[in-house]
Amino acid sequence: MAPLRSYVAGSWHVPRDEGAPLLDAVTGQEVARISSAGVDFGAALAYGRGVGGPALRELTFHQRAALLKALASHLREHREELYELSARTGATLGDSKFDVDGGIGVLFSYSSKGRRELPNATVHLDGAVEPLGKGGSFAGLHLYTPLRGVAVQINAFNFPVWGPLEKFAPAFVAGVPSLVKPASQTAYLTARLVELIVESGILPEGALQLACGAPGDLLDHLTEQDLVAFTGSAATAQKLRTHPSITGRSVRFNAEADSLNCSVLGPDATPDGEVFELFVKQLVTEMTVKAGQKCTAIRRAFVPAHLMDAVAEAAAARLARVKVGNPANPEVRMGALASLGQREEVRRSLKALMQAGTTVYGDAERVEVVDADPERGAFVSPVLLRVDDAGLAEPHEVEAFGPVSSLLPYGSAAEVVELAARGQGSLVGSVVTGDPDFAREVVLGAAPWHGRLLVLDPEAAKESTGHGSPLPMLVHGGPGRAGGGEEMGGVRGVLHHMQRTAVQGSPDMLARVTGRWVPGAGRSVTDEHPFRKHLEDLRPGDTVVGGPRPVSLADVEHFAEFTGDTFYAHMDEEAARANPFFDGRVAHGYLIVSLAAGLFVHPDPGPVLANYGLENLRFLTPVYPGDELTVTLTAKQIDPREDAAYGEVRWDADVTKQDGSSVARYDVLTLVAKRVP
Repeated sequence: MAPLRSYVAGSWHVPRDEGAPLLDAVTGQEVARISSAGVDFGAALAYGRGVGGPALRELTFHQRAALLKALASHLREHREELYELSARTGATLGDSKFDVDGGIGVLFSYSSKGRRELPNATVHLDGAVEPLGKGGSFAGLHLYTPLRGVAVQINAFNFPVWGPLEKFAPAFVAGVPSLVKPASQTAYLTARLVELIVESGILPEGALQLACGAPGDLLDHLTEQDLVAFTGSAATAQKLRTHPSITGRSVRFNAEADSLNCSVLGPDATPDGEVFELFVKQLVTEMTVKAGQKCTAIRRAFVPAHLMDAVAEAAAARLARVKVGNPANPEVRMGALASLGQREEVRRSLKALMQAGTTVYGDAERVEVVDADPERGAFVSPVLLRVDDAGLAEPHEVEAFGPVSSLLPYGSAAEVVELAARGQGSLVGSVVTGDPDFAREVVLGAAPWHGRLLVLDPEAAKESTGHGSPLPMLVHGGPGRAGGGEEMGGVRGVLHHMQRTAVQGSPDMLARVTGRWVPGAGRSVTDEHPFRKHLEDLRPGDTVVGGPRPVSLADVEHFAEFTGDTFYAHMDEEAARANPFFDGRVAHGYLIVSLAAGLFVHPDPGPVLANYGLENLRFLTPVYPGDELTVTLTAKQIDPREDAAYGEVRWDADVTKQDGSSVARYDVLTLVAKRVP
């Protein structure tokens, strides 16, 4: 059996020894061998920094996002092959889709977010410009730039596709190359995933590397510009976190570790009600999907004391319908654990849990298996325990990483919050209830110990992705025992791979450095109206000044009649004067914005295709009948769209009156055609 190849320094590396065998979780047959013998980890990291990093940094956020979309589409065409190989890890077809489709979905999600929420540029600004001097000649801003290292991603065995892709996607959008180190048990699936990616030729060379086998001296070669993202046990996370290179060079370290996640059934539930059914169904699903080998699975199910018998009976009945065995058999709903070693680990943990409770369903030593040998395959029965004394230590300290969960009673919202916290930090918890007051007390009480909380009621259940589904737009991680880190989270995950730097200087210098106009920087006012310029011809600082335009009492009254906005400050002189903010009747804020638009637009057809919104609108000074308005509109940020014949232009709008005071400030967003589509 050929050993798995690593992809490092631009080529495929074959191990120098025969490697250790990797076994099919269902049949026990050898699938592949694994070894990292001969891999030069220092050279791999240097290659990522010297080849992958520069190639990625030449691309904008939008260009990198477009490549992710192309990659996701390519992998989607190969899903059946990945499903077939995934079955050898013990996964059912549903499990495989959860892993494979979930990972591909992360790529699509980050592609979309990269194009919608980040500029078509190589740097990202964080927040507004901060004035640092009274005269306006000194200012500061915060700038994000990609780190110049490699994102080292050490993954767990349970999600060999989703795990690597959820770490890779935000790093790639940020412009940082990745080195993927998969867990050995299921590395053959990750290796095939990377082969498909490399064969596609979509990514720049050096953007993605793969190291199969032991990590060797990988961490010894880390620098202050590298990052490490780890998923696995808390013990291993602690060992990695304290590695001399990581501590000595302050390497960014993100961990997703053990998690005794909980689900709470609300006291409003009744055995014949929908909330009760949702809780039991979710519990059994979380126990059996991926054979319970999910870092987000429910390990502790908190139930009102008077419902313990009913929940135990209902859950046991549902578990009895779950057939365990060969994932290729359509009757099977739960496959095998990832390895025989993992099965023994689950059995050891279960013995510790049994000291605190009794069995409601299942036997970890014996299981009826469909279409497979129960000894050669890593099969185990789902096991549901009942722990009547919720104060015992074992259910809050021991995690059996398999289809094992414990039922525990509680008496009040305050008590269940305290019990949930005894997990010492969790990735996710859920509250299944129709009572919003109970949900509020539990969520706000338990939130400091959780990275994510799902409140599940009949309304949310119509679309809910479930307790255990991490979503790329939300952070995935948790405090304390769960590792203290965060993954994904949309753009938050991208920015984790970048350095935020405070830059100070004159407005003109800041505009030059960032490529965007900032308040106080010079403007360019020419005879040609900026709205007559195509996207390629526009420059930050291009400006049009319109006005002055007097505002009359007739304007105010017409606007009130036309729109129906007859708020007293616009229509009643005496009432307006009684308002502490006004000296009499004032113009509508939206009248000011409307008049300003009339001052800066160009009436003829041209490159400006549409106005698609305003942002950051603030009304600063009242406008009274008799005041005169002037608007200064300045091109602030220009973002071409890679796949369209137009781009987005953000304009700074400053509406002032005759004394020079600003009455309104906001950003105008337009779509502008390219001269050359």
